Amino acid sequence: MTKERDEAKEYVLRTVRENDVKFIRFWFTDILGTLKGFAFTSQELETALEQGAGFDGSSIEGFARIDESDMVAMPDPTTFCILPWRPKQNAVARMFCDVLTPDGKPFEGDPRYVLKRNLERAARMGYTFYVGPELEFFYFKNSEGTELLDHGGYFDQTPPETASELRRDAVLTLEAMGIPVEYSHHEVAPSQHEISLRYSDALTMADNVMTYRVVIKETAAKHGCYASFMPKPVFGINGSGMHVHQSLFRGNKNAFFDADGQYHLSKLARSYTAGLMRHAPEITAVTNQWVNSYKRLVPGYEAPVYISWASINRSDLIRVPAFKEGRESSVRIEYRAPDPACNPYLTFSVMLAAGLEGIEKSYPVPDPVQDNVYEMTEKERARRGIGTLPGSLSEAILLAEKSELVRKTLGDHVFNSFIQNKKMEWDQYRAYVTDYELKRYLPIL
Repeated sequence: MTKERDEAKEYVLRTVRENDVKFIRFWFTDILGTLKGFAFTSQELETALEQGAGFDGSSIEGFARIDESDMVAMPDPTTFCILPWRPKQNAVARMFCDVLTPDGKPFEGDPRYVLKRNLERAARMGYTFYVGPELEFFYFKNSEGTELLDHGGYFDQTPPETASELRRDAVLTLEAMGIPVEYSHHEVAPSQHEISLRYSDALTMADNVMTYRVVIKETAAKHGCYASFMPKPVFGINGSGMHVHQSLFRGNKNAFFDADGQYHLSKLARSYTAGLMRHAPEITAVTNQWVNSYKRLVPGYEAPVYISWASINRSDLIRVPAFKEGRESSVRIEYRAPDPACNPYLTFSVMLAAGLEGIEKSYPVPDPVQDNVYEMTEKERARRGIGTLPGSLSEAILLAEKSELVRKTLGDHVFNSFIQNKKMEWDQYRAYVTDYELKRYLPIL
């Protein structure tokens, strides 16, 4: 690992010299997935690569108290990339950082470390965790409202002067940064779009998701408009999800594939699915962390509400995409609850932990549900043992707070900070008087 890091550092220093890179941004996230960072000049880069850069962690959400605030951002040279939207003269690059304590140990409050720790657990079991998220988002005229850029629908070809041109620029920018894109298209709701990233290991993908959100917003701003990953910005139309395709590999072999299994899923994949289903209610506070997330998770808008699984069926929480003969590596499951405003490091962590729990404890998977769950009566769903996701952030917090799995996955530091932050958000929200209440009650009460 030291040799690889040294080679990566040499590559970074050489690339900086050869490409007139003047500023290098050191990126990391707080517990909510908000991107943080600061910039170094190229003259100071070699020292920063060796020693890291100190900063005050007490000002970062969920990091540290004032009496233990000193932190070190240690750049990961393998994540170096020049930002294509910045000028080529005095260019700007970025690297993701691991946050360390002053004595050089991993900081337990760093979301990137949380994911690394959970990936190490999977590695000890012999697995590499791969994910492929589909992030949906909206383009609006500006950040002051929700005026749409287009009125297209699913897979519609909108005129190039509308949002399709923005999407094209975003794809080209992502690929210029070495982030491979599988496909892009217009989504169901007007002015809603999706760019799907190609399958990758979970740590690389979490870094890519953070970069993706910056790229989408930067390219929108360049065109004089605004991109939003808010889960449900417009009442009456679909919200935005982040469906996460996932699988475990042993070396180059897909551990989810079984030629003779139902939907070509192995016994291990079925136990993984059962783990996700059993623990879905308690991990939802992480995969859907905002008050607004639960405006999306309602019936009628293609977002999951009920805990079921099946092949093809898009009303289920977990979907098994169709298998193509000869493509064993593509067998996977798709978890449809998360939204694109989550912290990807923590979201990938809790999904993986729930799935591994299912494997370790050999959870049996219930029968698949091919019928439309939304059209069933409550009695029918109860008879078939179909549970529900939490209906509000408050419900989700209560379930997460009682969860040993969530606590163990996040670690005490992140767990306690996250729960405290979410309780504060809920308290602020429930005390707020909304426009709905004023329009509904003021004229009659």
